[in-house]
Amino acid sequence: MARKTITTHQPWHPYTWEPADAYALQALAKGIANEGQQKRAIDWIIRSAGTYDATFYVGQHDASDFAQGSRHVGLQIVKLLNLPATVIEKAK
Repeated sequence: MARKTITTHQPWHPYTWEPADAYALQALAKGIANEGQQKRAIDWIIRSAGTYDATFYVGQHDASDFAQGSRHVGLQIVKLLNLPATVIEKAK
């Protein structure tokens, strides 16, 4: 029987990052990011929000609530990134 590993990850723990992620986000904030940095920055933002992660933490309602709130932010970003141009034009 395989032994289950207990995870100590909590949704409020810092998300993993590399120096290239930090440089990409800083360049994006300054408005000088190249295409690769822009893609890397938005990908990191979406992943760090837990957009595609499970948000249920057994017996930890606060952790589940926190994770769901964070995921909501990521989903809003993904929604705007995937809107068809016709919807954007109507909103103007």
